[in-house]
Formats: sequence, C-alpha cells, structure tokens
Amino acid sequence: MTRGVRNGKVRSGVVSALDLGTTKVACLIARIAGERGIQVLGVGYQASKGLRAGTIVDMDEAAAAVRATVEAAEQMAGETIRSVVVNLPAATMRSRLIAYEMAIDGHEIGEADLRRILDPSELMRGETPDRTIVHTIPIGYSIDDDKCIRDPRGMCGGRLGVNMHVVTAATSALRNVATCVSHAHLEVDGAVAAPFASALACLVDDERELGVTVLDMGGGTTDIAVFFDGELIHVGSVSVGGVHVTNDIARGLSTPLHHAERMKTLYGNAISSASDEREVIRVPLIGEDDGGESNQVPRSMLVSIIKPRIEETFELVRATLKHAGFEKVAGRRVVLTGGASQLSGVREVAAGILEKQVRLGRPRAMPGLAEAATGPAFSTCVGLLNHAQSETAISLGGSSRMAEPPSGRWGRIGQWFRENF
Repeated sequence: MTRGVRNGKVRSGVVSALDLGTTKVACLIARIAGERGIQVLGVGYQASKGLRAGTIVDMDEAAAAVRATVEAAEQMAGETIRSVVVNLPAATMRSRLIAYEMAIDGHEIGEADLRRILDPSELMRGETPDRTIVHTIPIGYSIDDDKCIRDPRGMCGGRLGVNMHVVTAATSALRNVATCVSHAHLEVDGAVAAPFASALACLVDDERELGVTVLDMGGGTTDIAVFFDGELIHVGSVSVGGVHVTNDIARGLSTPLHHAERMKTLYGNAISSASDEREVIRVPLIGEDDGGESNQVPRSMLVSIIKPRIEETFELVRATLKHAGFEKVAGRRVVLTGGASQLSGVREVAAGILEKQVRLGRPRAMPGLAEAATGPAFSTCVGLLNHAQSETAISLGGSSRMAEPPSGRWGRIGQWFRENF
C-alpha cells in the first residue's frame, strides 16, 4: 500500500473484484476484517468471451462470461455479492500531469483548501466532454517557494500549489463496463486502471519509492504503469499481448489456435538455444482430427516465430515511454506481470531491450487465495482487492463530486456509475 492507504481507514465486510481481460474473466471474493486484513473466500475464472484487447466487443457474450465467473466465486465463498470493483483497460486511458496554484492569504491550510485546489472542474480543463476522471493522484505540493511538500495541512503561506496526475478514460468505455456488469445483476463499486491494480498486487515499497515501471502483459495488450517517489505518475498501453504470439504461431505453422497456445506454453521460448534444432515438435494441422495428419518441426522454428513478436512488444514499450518522457524517470527497474510474462525468455529479452533490471512480479500472498490464483495472471484481480480494502478513495462521479484530500490517493468512480445508472 502507499503512504495514503497505510494511514487511511479500512473498511470491513465482504468485497469483490472482477478482472475483465482479453483471455480470461476472473472474480475474487474476500472478507475484510479491519486491521486483521483480508481473507479470500472464493475464486472464479473462465475463458473470456466478447472481449478484445480488454474492450467489450460483444455485450451478451461478455455478460454471460461475467455471470458464470461470479457464480463460481459465489458458490465457493458461500456469499452472494451485489457489487464489484472492476479494472479498466489502459488502452482507453489518457494520463496527464497538471500543476497549478491558488492564493491562500497566509492562513493555516485545512481540508477546505485541499478540496478547493483538487476541484475536479480544474482537473478537467483541457479534456473533452466524452472523457471521465478515473484517478486523481497528488504527486506533491508547494507553499510559496517551498517545493516537494507531502502534506500541506497545518502549514501557512501565501500560495498553495499542487502537482497532480490525472487519469481519464473514455466515457463510452465506462458505460459499456457498467452495462456488462449490470447484466450480471451487479453494481460497479469502483474502477481502477488495470496496470495500476497489477502494481498494487506485486510491487514492494522500495520499488515505488525509487522508481519502477510495471508491464502488465495480458492477452490483448501490454499495459504500463510508471511509479516515482511512491506515486503513480503515468499509465499507458501498447496493443500487443500474448494472443498475438499465439496467432503468429497458428499462422506460421498452420495449426489450430488451441494447439498453438499449447505449443507456446509447453515449448515456447523468446530466446534461441543450441538444442532447438535437435528437439522436434509435433504440429497438428488445421482441419485434421486429433491423431490425424501432422507436421514435425524443429523447436527452432517455433522460437523463430515467437522471438520477433516479443522483441516488438518491448520495442513498442520503450518507444511509448520515451515519447511520454518517462524512459529515464522510472529508474532502473522493471516488473513484468500478467499471463504473457510467464513465457520463457521474456524477462531476458525485456532486460536487453529496455536496458533495466527486470523481475517477474507475482501477487503477494493472501490468506485463502488458492494456489491456482497466485500466478502473474491474477495480479490485476488481487490488486483490485487491495484497492477495495481502502475506504480512503477519492469520489469522482457526477457534477457535484469533490476530491477528498490526499489521505487517500486512489481514484474511485463508483459514485459516477451509481449516479449514471
């Protein structure tokens, strides 16, 4: 947790998280018992339908997948849930850093001053009406000529300034998520940018403080979250993920998609080795029954298909970070997570192209979390539970919304969903 969450209040009761991904839909149900922490009660997951690159493309199929996943988690937990915290794909996000000041006439700074300087009407300047705030994260304050102030409350000065990271999403994407969830007879209690949620699950405090880039390698996209000085300062995305590798294999070897996925998992590698030419893989052909005609190809052919796509992914990430101006700011560390990060050799390719220290990030252990849900593929879902645990979230919905002072640094848009649906 960040400083704000550690110092904030903790809610009690049952909370639930829903990860809408390109390749899978996952739901975790947990009980939060105050300071005693969080206990996972139920887990449900299944293959996604109706989603592409994290975006809903078929409402009926997506809603059916959500219903089935939530029902499985409810049955395991012995609880019926009414609302969920969901993830939002970074591909629909826009990340901006804003700095501005206001006069405070020398009086002691209080909660009203923070509400005034964090007024959403100020934050939305420069945004078009078709976008909605998802996260507002104060990165630092200033009082007159004093910079880098963490918490200005109780201090005095003539002018109060703030550096703010504002993340917005397409309003249409939010509405589609709300509609999909409502078809499963649930409400949206909050929403979190997918790479932000993944970072909550697998980063340690020192990484956030010193600077780190999180790459959530999903099925349809690779999402990016950059942290510096303990705060999220950028989110982004590139439109390449594990599904693209699978499709490359299927096309290159003329094999069905499910066999391509199996070969990627069992034999795939992003780095060549001396034994690849000697190892032979059986490749079933499209249109043939199981046990029918197949080809025999060396493993080197499979690697030669996978390697260029993985290299392209990290080249795109590097270009995206450079264009946004965060290639150097994020320090020397990269944390890979998400299902596609488990492919052999990915870590080494990332280290070579990004020229940073790279580790594989897994969700931190939670009591009751099944072994099947402890891998990198579940980082987003576990991070959503971490988010749900905090009651210090900023309310960001509707015209009357007012940002809370930075005892809580997480943007939540549950109120927005409730007011609009």
